[in-house]
This record gives sequence, structure tokens and C-alpha cells, in this order.
Amino acid sequence: MATIGIFDSGAGGLSVLKEIRKALPSGHFIYYADNAHCPYGEKSAEYIRERARTITRLLLERGAQAIVVACNTATGAAIADLRASFDVPFIGMEPAVKPAALGTRSGVIGVLATAGTLKASKYLNTKGQYQDDVRIEEHVGEGFVQLVERGELDGPEVERVVRASLQPLLDAGADTIVLGCTHYPFLQPVIERIAGPDVRVIDPAPAVAKQLVKVLQDHKILPSSSFAGLTGESPALELLSSGDPTTLRRLAACL
Repeated sequence: MATIGIFDSGAGGLSVLKEIRKALPSGHFIYYADNAHCPYGEKSAEYIRERARTITRLLLERGAQAIVVACNTATGAAIADLRASFDVPFIGMEPAVKPAALGTRSGVIGVLATAGTLKASKYLNTKGQYQDDVRIEEHVGEGFVQLVERGELDGPEVERVVRASLQPLLDAGADTIVLGCTHYPFLQPVIERIAGPDVRVIDPAPAVAKQLVKVLQDHKILPSSSFAGLTGESPALELLSSGDPTTLRRLAACL
């Protein structure tokens, strides 16, 4: 059974774990939520790199054979450092600008992400490849991470917060919205309801799961055929956190 480490600033990376589970039903997963230090979006790159190194050591001590950095901000700030420092494969996140650019009808795509992701070189390099062909509008999902970390996924207040960041992208003509933070898919039903049926919302998690499978195959890390399930008590999933694990456990149990 392949042992995969996954970490995020909080519970958001569970949206990635959900897709990885579909791709690797025989996997053993160790998920670390750094919720005592969440959100990462406004923190310095060096701070995030230090947290990423600390978490990676912990995951390796618990037997991780590959690590998914299930956080766009941490990917941008730390994945190059992690790959240079540790001898295991790392799979990171990247806002799905390419499929959005290829699929837009209006020629305008919207990117919802954290401030840290929008200024990271990894995102800026990707944006630079497509911004001559399409107009890319960006907005920080103000308060999105905090909503998810509190387990607030719907209701009037959630809709108000989501609309405040989403509406400027819709007003700019975006017909495709890229979710550039792993917390945001938990709010996708609200985002889609506000955006309407003519707007496509892209979650990059399925592509990340597909890339993980390829990396495991390339490194000959082969999962077994057994799978014990996905609950807090199952040996197939270990849930770890640096802070209060209550919301993490509740969201994981819903996957």
C-alpha cells in the first residue's frame, strides 16, 4: 500500500484528498492540517517554507513515500525548496489557467486565489503564457479560507462573502472561474449558484490526482489493492493538525 503525505494550511486540502481517493482507492493517506498557522496567504514566503519543511519531516517520519502540497500558496513559496531538500517526489498545486484559457468563450477568465498565490512566481509564469491570448482577471477570495476553517459552507453570510469577491470577476465578463486555493472547492456550490449556469468553475484537484498517479508509476511506488475506507478512525487515513482538529474531522467524514 502506497503511503501518501498530504498537507495544507488547514482543511482545504481535503478537497484534493477527495480526488486522490478516487484515483488511488488502495492508498494510505496521512493528512496534515497546519490550522494553527492558517491562513498562509498573507504570510511571508520564508515563514511558509519553514512550516513546509517541518511538516515534511513529520510526514516522512510517518512513512510518506510521496507528498502532495495541497495548497497553492505553499506550492508557490516552498515546493522548489522542498524538492531540493528532501529525496521524495512532491506534487504541487497550480491554478488551472491553461484549461480555462483554452475553454473560455468570452475571452475573459477569472482567477480566485489567495494573495500569496497571485504573487508567486509559479502562478505568474503560468499567467504569462496565456495573458496575450485571453484577459485574466484576478481577485482574492476574501474570507473564503476562514469560512471553510469554521465549517461554514452555505447560508446568507457565506453567500455575501463569496459574492463580494466573485462579482467583480463576473462583471468583468469572465465566463470561466479558476479556483486557485484548495479551500475554495468547499464553497463551489455557492460559487456556481451565484455565477449561474453559463459560467464554468474549474477545480484543479482532479488534475493533481492524475499527476500523482503518474509520479507514483514513474517512481515505481505501487499501491496494493486493499483499502480500509475514509473515516477518522480508518487506518487508511491519518488526520493530523497543529491546531483544533474538530472541523477537520467533520469535513473529512463528509468526503
